[in-house]
Amino acid sequence: MKGPGLRRLVLFLVCCWGFFAADAAHIHAQQRAGRTKPVPLIMSRIGSSVLFPVYGNVYPKGFYYVPVNIGQPPKPYFLDLDTGSDLTWVQCDAPCISCTQAYHPPYRPSDNLVKCKDPLCAALHSSGPHRCEDPDQCDYEVEYADGGSSLGVLVKESVHLNLTDGNRISPQVSIGCGYDQMPGLSNHYLDGVLGLGRGKISIVSQLQSHGLVKNVVGHCLSSRGGGYLFFGDSLYDPAHVTWTPMSSEYTNHYSPGYADLFLGDRTPASRDQLVIFDSGSSYSYLKAQPYQALVSWLKKELSGRSLREAAEDQTLPLCWKGKRPFKSLLEVKKYFKSFALSFVDGWRAKTKFEFTPESYLIISLKGNVCLGVLNGTEVGVDNIIGDISMQDKMVIYDNNKQVIGWMPANCDRVPKSRSVKM
Repeated sequence: MKGPGLRRLVLFLVCCWGFFAADAAHIHAQQRAGRTKPVPLIMSRIGSSVLFPVYGNVYPKGFYYVPVNIGQPPKPYFLDLDTGSDLTWVQCDAPCISCTQAYHPPYRPSDNLVKCKDPLCAALHSSGPHRCEDPDQCDYEVEYADGGSSLGVLVKESVHLNLTDGNRISPQVSIGCGYDQMPGLSNHYLDGVLGLGRGKISIVSQLQSHGLVKNVVGHCLSSRGGGYLFFGDSLYDPAHVTWTPMSSEYTNHYSPGYADLFLGDRTPASRDQLVIFDSGSSYSYLKAQPYQALVSWLKKELSGRSLREAAEDQTLPLCWKGKRPFKSLLEVKKYFKSFALSFVDGWRAKTKFEFTPESYLIISLKGNVCLGVLNGTEVGVDNIIGDISMQDKMVIYDNNKQVIGWMPANCDRVPKSRSVKM
């Protein structure tokens, strides 16, 4: 079963219910402490940005998520931020045929169905046949690469968004009301998915069509956990960002096209590898040939060092142990070197995305150091730059200019150049 051009990337960790307690209490306390002032949509400026706090981490939780207030009156939902898919959906009591365990009760729709002939319904089904079995509603079914799926209908609903100028807007957007969910390997008890992809059904694309923000998605994920997500282009200086064009051929995902893999020297270890950026993947992936080249290089670099493979640690496929358990990456980064993907773009220049040790290693709960780049061929995915490699960087997907950019950033705080209420 394939969804209409929407794919989720595999996360290997399954979260535990108890992880949410502290985050949820913090979020609800923030909501009670103060509220931004709502303003009419006509007063909003496209030069402003929408801002969300981000919670979670790569390890041990295995995902990042954002709280989004939906409906009238507004109710909070925890959504998995996913640049690898377009549709935003929440679990829905319509009634719910099969809903997975989640932190909040399912969303309850009112009389707000999107018609089958609506242009957004057609956009949702752009990669396949669009048949209207019921003209009064727009049915959807999406399947993700981890085996999970959601079936439901599109509804129009208010989402309550904070702007960087301190105001709040509550536009109506089309989202999925998911009444039949199948959990995948990476089921993490969230209320739904925040689809941030390149399609017209993406929430940021809809907001631009309302004249509210530019069609730009950005995120800053902290290696210490948390971070922020934004829509619009007011939180960064483009002159300080490393940019590369999006592929004009591979348009289902945020892809800069093909890249060469460099492992510490001037000769590529692997050439012409199609790469995508995806915040829906906790870890990064390389296809079998570049993955094996990376592993061989790392093992050669570690030869004669005090690290030994820890086959007994099943946290990730490849882990190493020292003479005593490690407490942080600061203790082991000296053993590992950086590597890079070099994108062959249309600007007659090659743009490099660097993987420092901090952006491809984790310390397991057993005190071992593990490789956070996995074999994509084994799970049927492409070369992916996932969350682990985007930590402590502001990563920007500018759909208007069709470019992807990144720069080093302190993701524990929003840029001071804007007055922001989160």
